[in-house]
Amino acid sequence: MWGNRVVTVRPRLEGPEAAHGVAADTLRAGIAQIQAELEVSAAFPPEVEAAAAEAARNPRLPGLDRTDLPMVTIDPPGSMDLDQALHLARDGDGFVLSYAIADLAAFITPGDPVDVEAHRRGQTLYGADSKVPLHPKVLSEDAASLLPDQVRPALLWTLRLDADGSRTDVDVQRALVRSTAKLTYQQAQDTIDDGSAPEPLQLLKDVGLLRLSREAARGGISLPTLEQEVHVADDRFSLEFRDLLPVETWNAQMSLLTGFAAASLMVYARVGLLRTLPDPDHRDVQRLHRTARALGIEWPAELLYADLIRELDPTEPDQAALIVSSTRLLRGSGYVAFDGEVPAEPRHAGLAAEYAHVTAPLRRLADRHASEVCLALCAGDEVPDWVHAALPGLPATMQRTGQLANRYERMVLDLVEAGVLKARVGESFAGVVVSVDDKEPTRGTVTVREPAIEAPLVSASPLPLGTEAQVRLTTADVTTRKVEFTLE
Repeated sequence: MWGNRVVTVRPRLEGPEAAHGVAADTLRAGIAQIQAELEVSAAFPPEVEAAAAEAARNPRLPGLDRTDLPMVTIDPPGSMDLDQALHLARDGDGFVLSYAIADLAAFITPGDPVDVEAHRRGQTLYGADSKVPLHPKVLSEDAASLLPDQVRPALLWTLRLDADGSRTDVDVQRALVRSTAKLTYQQAQDTIDDGSAPEPLQLLKDVGLLRLSREAARGGISLPTLEQEVHVADDRFSLEFRDLLPVETWNAQMSLLTGFAAASLMVYARVGLLRTLPDPDHRDVQRLHRTARALGIEWPAELLYADLIRELDPTEPDQAALIVSSTRLLRGSGYVAFDGEVPAEPRHAGLAAEYAHVTAPLRRLADRHASEVCLALCAGDEVPDWVHAALPGLPATMQRTGQLANRYERMVLDLVEAGVLKARVGESFAGVVVSVDDKEPTRGTVTVREPAIEAPLVSASPLPLGTEAQVRLTTADVTTRKVEFTLE
């Protein structure tokens, strides 16, 4: 399976696509088996649910009221755990981003049952229409979620930018906010494209493009990706690929901007939690050069690998293969906690900057703690003792649960793919060979566009990397969650 794909779920499947799905009850039984194998469950212990319900009824509300800001959320269809709401405005020649993040500390007390369970879970696990949440839904999809037309406690980041999109100032404080609209990516894109979007939303394009330019200038890597969508109807699952909408990239830049600001605060104060990625091994860069040559892709000597990758087109077979190969350069991500001394390796090489996770506290444990550090620093207060105490153990918790999240998603997708294909064993498909095993060149990965599948491929002779090929489906086993194609 690809290391760079984006996976989302659409809750309703309509029209002729439904005929190509697979019965959802079969797959849901398979998902239940996966959860049993991994010893995870969407259900919470009764004492955790009770504590969450009590917290939802009695949040600690801030005194600052910024419900005057007409904020909006932009998320995939059907999302209920809404971490972020934004508002953009012009500020002289520059801009000001008001970015509200759900405030879990308004509901969770350190050491209470919800907090203890959150430390055990670490992060939300996603897979098809199944989800193993970090927090009970009474919080994550209700009282703490930035749902439309609801007054919510939030961490309100205020980030000022100059005309070039460079950050000039940052502040974060607790405030009451209210989202005025819950937009899907498609709705946001449509209104921006046809000019009907209000100015705060229209500015998302302007600021997003400026931030993308700055990313390119500093050498950050944005992998061009296709999104693999799992469509879910009442009794059917189906898969398809689609290109990411531009608004998704612009929106992501607002989250990255906030993460950069948080990291700068923590590095300056020498206390906090960073998301890190080591620089790629030079041997992996050389390997990518050889792969590009083998695929016939021109790579000028003076062009940095980040600049090359940014311009690749995932719909072109040879370039799709190089994108997959480039994921080797982005291995080894992790977290580093520090308290008194800046880490020796604080940067995230893929982003070419120091970076912190602070914008998804409903879904990631680390974000709540890193945010508390930033709140204290901006207010001139001491970082809370409970944060100091938790910091040393967070990297291991996030590493362990991150691996679990990746495994859960991979297993569920393998199950869905096997289910979609199980009645089509023996059929021939058009695909693209996107990876070849270094040690066994007769084994690799194929992408099939219809249905949207990425799966192992075998051949009697070395596989032709980056080429279109006819492949035959030889295995699609729901029980073992195995799919395999053979080159014809």
